[in-house]
Parts: sequence; structure tokens; C-alpha cells
Amino acid sequence: MYSTAAVADFDDSIFDFAALDAAVLEREPFDFVVVPGFVKGYALAAANRDFPKIREPANFSPDGLEFGTGFRQILETLNSTVFAEKIGAKFDLELVGYPTTITVRKFCEASDGNIHTDHRSKIITVLLYFNAEWAHEGGRLRMLRSANDIEDYATEVTPLGGTLLVFRRADNSYHGHKRFIGERRMLQLNWLKPGRKAQYRQRFDRLCTHLLKRASRLN
Repeated sequence: MYSTAAVADFDDSIFDFAALDAAVLEREPFDFVVVPGFVKGYALAAANRDFPKIREPANFSPDGLEFGTGFRQILETLNSTVFAEKIGAKFDLELVGYPTTITVRKFCEASDGNIHTDHRSKIITVLLYFNAEWAHEGGRLRMLRSANDIEDYATEVTPLGGTLLVFRRADNSYHGHKRFIGERRMLQLNWLKPGRKAQYRQRFDRLCTHLLKRASRLN
């Protein structure tokens, strides 16, 4: 069991914060930064060794999942004040003290990757990838210039293990990927706008999406 409300000792040795500091904050078509190799090799191997035993294509809260210490250390460091300060400094935001959510996913299905901007309750989205290799055309996340053309992209991010992608949610923060079915290990962290209404709305919309996808698998 894990709770994002409880932060353990911070370990700055598992992430390459110097690479994050040096990474360019791209402004077009919206604010984002990509840091390959952000998770150091030994930490990535430990996280994959101890990755949650997920068996279906859905997003899961760490609460209720079983995993080992290697993956737990990733969660705890992401949920630290230092990480919030680092991301806040990159995007010129104050994130410390804002509510967060974390979800984990292991499998991708045919309905994943549709173009979207993320929920309005989100301020910043953090994506961290864990696959040891990636040779597929599908599943590569694209930072898009429009809501209706998956081929009109500024950057394509390969979901290769250790890669960090962070973007500021905006009305034009369109992103998506070509169809992929299979194992695509990732973790998503979001800083949310304060206030229970925004958080409840996000949870409600996420539940609706989950139920719709589950129903589509039965058809």
C-alpha cells in the first residue's frame, strides 16, 4: 500500500536533476520539457524489478497496488518537496503544497492515445516511462499543434525507460499517440488546482472514462 500523502526520505541519487535543470523548456505549441535518462540506470532496473503486478489496461492509483522497494522509491521521490520545487522552477510556478494525484499504467489498449488536452483541474502533468526498449511506431507520445491531426506534431517522445516528460496543461496542450496494444509502462503525476470541486470533478470524469473503456471491451 502507498499513500501520496505520506512522503518518505528523499533520495536525490535516483534522478538526474542536473539534466532536468539543463533541459530546454519548449514553448511551442505549448510549454513542455523532455529529459531522456532522467531515471538513472540502476534505479530504473530496480523500479522495473519491483513494478506493480498490473494485469489489465487501466490507470491505477498506487493505493491498493503491491510493489517492491525499487518502485516505491520512485514514488516517494516524485512526491517530495524537492521534486515539486524543481518542476516549479522550470515552469515558473509555485507547486509546493498543491494537491497531487499519481496513477500507474502497464498496458496500452486500442482506445488509448486519442488526442486530448488533459482535464482542466490539472496544472502540470508529469509522465515517466519504464520500458527497457521501444521499437514500435505506435505509442510514441506526440506534442500536437491541433486537435485533429496526429501527424502535425512538434515533438514525438519515445516511451523509453527513464524518460521524463512534463507539460503545462492549457486549452491547446493537445497530445496523443498512434495506436499501440501491449506493455507500455508509465507513471503519471499531476499537480491540481486547489479546491475540492476541481478534484472531485477530475475523479468523476476519470471514473466515467474507465467505465466507458471497460464497457467497450465487453462489446
